[in-house]
Amino acid sequence: MRDILDLDRYPLDKPGSPEWTDLVARCRAELASGGMFNLEGLMRPDAITRAMSEVAPIMERLSFLHKRSHNIYFRKDVPGLAADHPALKTVDTINHTVCGDQLEQTMIDWIYSWPQMAVFLAACMDKTSLFTMTDPLARMNIMRYGDGEALNWHFDRSEFTTTLLLQEPSGGGEFLYRTDLRTESDPNYDGVAAVLEGRDNTVQSHILRAGTLNVFKGKNTLHKVTTCTGAQSRFIAVFSYYERPGVRFTKEEQIGFYGRAA
Repeated sequence: MRDILDLDRYPLDKPGSPEWTDLVARCRAELASGGMFNLEGLMRPDAITRAMSEVAPIMERLSFLHKRSHNIYFRKDVPGLAADHPALKTVDTINHTVCGDQLEQTMIDWIYSWPQMAVFLAACMDKTSLFTMTDPLARMNIMRYGDGEALNWHFDRSEFTTTLLLQEPSGGGEFLYRTDLRTESDPNYDGVAAVLEGRDNTVQSHILRAGTLNVFKGKNTLHKVTTCTGAQSRFIAVFSYYERPGVRFTKEEQIGFYGRAA
């Protein structure tokens, strides 16, 4: 793994060491203050090149074109919310997705499945433990955003979202997010509407660089990726971890996101 990740700068392989403990403390503090942390340059440049040589052909041959209009909840309706409420505004998403079962034994699979990654993330998130998903499609994905493609506003299903950027786009691809927009007890529909209508001045933006591991509170943070432009596409790996083992999407969710069921 040392040939893939910069473990001198980020000692994920040394849990309990002073260096590891300091890194975890830093990441916890950033999560608490801003809702996310980044490990820039975690993936070594040579490893990124090798990983792209593996995944680009898979993306070209086997990817699913995920193109649909949706509200941020990916549900037809929300109980207790009027159908014309601005929080249910329809937005458009388009990207190409490769699923976990198409990435087996690739470098991205090695990183996702590496036990020390889950140990480190659990510590940063103050969890007893984290588990990889058993869902063969959703456990890890690689998404490509080409010219004119974007990931629109949404909440994630898991409490935290973990991504690893493999390639920056020629233009666009800005990550916009509104931290802690809702809670388990307060869906804050009016706050959601304010973001969708451009009235929330606390929305933040971030430009990720290739090789960066990004972790943010995706379940209660409304977020999107702006439209990418130019010849070079945005490639990003998405890793899904949960506090309990055996998590899977429903067949309906699998078909909605990936065009097929496992």
